[in-house]
Amino acid sequence: MYNKETEYCLKQSKTMKIQAAEETAGNNGESFPKEVETEQTGTSTRKSIVLLFGIFLTSLSILALVYTTFPELEESEQRYVKLPRDIDDAKNLGKVLSNYKEKYNYQVLGAVFVTYIFLQSFAIPGSIFLSILSGFLFPFPLALFMVCTCSAIGASLCFFLSALIGRRVLFKYAGERVKSWAATVQKNRDHMLNYIIFLRITPILPNWFINLCAPLLGVDLWPFFFGTFLGVAPPSFVAISAGTTLHQLTSSRDALSFNSILVLCLLAVFSLLPILMKNKLKSKFE
Repeated sequence: MYNKETEYCLKQSKTMKIQAAEETAGNNGESFPKEVETEQTGTSTRKSIVLLFGIFLTSLSILALVYTTFPELEESEQRYVKLPRDIDDAKNLGKVLSNYKEKYNYQVLGAVFVTYIFLQSFAIPGSIFLSILSGFLFPFPLALFMVCTCSAIGASLCFFLSALIGRRVLFKYAGERVKSWAATVQKNRDHMLNYIIFLRITPILPNWFINLCAPLLGVDLWPFFFGTFLGVAPPSFVAISAGTTLHQLTSSRDALSFNSILVLCLLAVFSLLPILMKNKLKSKFE
């Protein structure tokens, strides 16, 4: 829903972009936007924590509401209905959900959908197991579309949360790392969509770091959203494919093979081709 919090996040992200552009000087434009507190963007740490806690509780309530639509589970099954932390948890959860999928398909689909977004929104590990689980439970095209959509929505919600309350925390605990990425973001500002796609395909930066830092460095929401949607497709393709043989897996690393890694590398290079071609043409006509 578009509410005042969402409007505030969008305004703050836009403000960060303006600050990043205005405060960039020297070193061929590769400087880091200063941490400037203004009346428009500043929020007290205490209010930020309270707001984050409130959003988290609201999200938990929505998650709990979804699970209330589930049929009554057997006592032996209830202990397996939890967020999967390893491949064994995913196997057990998949076994339980597969028993109810035919009769309660929408409930199972909705539960996976909402849980995936919840994990992505709050940068909680475990979404890889839900990707594998989706390949086990649902037809491949549906699973791939759902995982890409959940990743894009969840990452965008994390983007909003960071724009709203994450600035102080990030600069305090990961300031140097944010600074080192800021120059690269500035270089790729004119082709941000391709750059986000590249980052999502490759493991150069963890996804949680990208989600949290992007709004603070002036990255626009739409290239961030669509870059995430498209960029997570190749690795999700691998994970979902592995999910079709879920009970044969011993760890999440089993989803990777030499061929799949090679394909991901090729796709990552392919995502950069428009950038390389644009730079080459630019240098040719200058």
